[in-house]
Amino acid sequence: MSKKITVLLVDDHSLVRRGFRRMLEDEPDMQVVGEAGDGEEAIRAARELHPRVVVMDCALPGMNGLDATRQILEDLPETAVLMLSMHTENTWVRQAIEAGAKGYVLKNAMELELGRAIRKVAAGETVFDPQVEQHSSLKGERNGGLTQRELEVLQMIVDGKSNKEIATVLNLSVNTVAVHRANIMNTLGIHKTAELVVYAIRSGLVNVP
Repeated sequence: MSKKITVLLVDDHSLVRRGFRRMLEDEPDMQVVGEAGDGEEAIRAARELHPRVVVMDCALPGMNGLDATRQILEDLPETAVLMLSMHTENTWVRQAIEAGAKGYVLKNAMELELGRAIRKVAAGETVFDPQVEQHSSLKGERNGGLTQRELEVLQMIVDGKSNKEIATVLNLSVNTVAVHRANIMNTLGIHKTAELVVYAIRSGLVNVP
């Protein structure tokens, strides 16, 4: 008998954790070794238990699942994190990938095959819910799915330049710059300039002076 996949369940609702535990008790090759209700508790449990897979809720009280994932993977790089979320937006998926998650599954998916997803991430594969998989730039490319020209425009947006100023620098029409800006926001799933700037800096898509 091969060694069982050890699993740590992280969710702030005990009923949800209990439901997941029951699902996994039916999997002969898995063992739930612990549970946690928030990010800090998840980090402590991971350090103590060294699970092969952490099933991590994205939205946790206090420290969220993204930050907890980063810390766990810093301490335990061999651990795989499977992110559970209610959000299908590109931004959330991308942030989960950047935090180091190997998978992203929607909590409300009735056909959630948790066991199968855990096996895949434990084997080093990535797994994404079909509802979010259709997004074009999920594979975590360094450029966030943007073209070189869009990255140039994004850099100038972050630098605080207006569409007119960007158009002058890049020798484009103002309309073309506006289209690039709209495409960038659609690709990243962000629709406010302030959020776009923060995201671009955090994701390393632009150079910060």
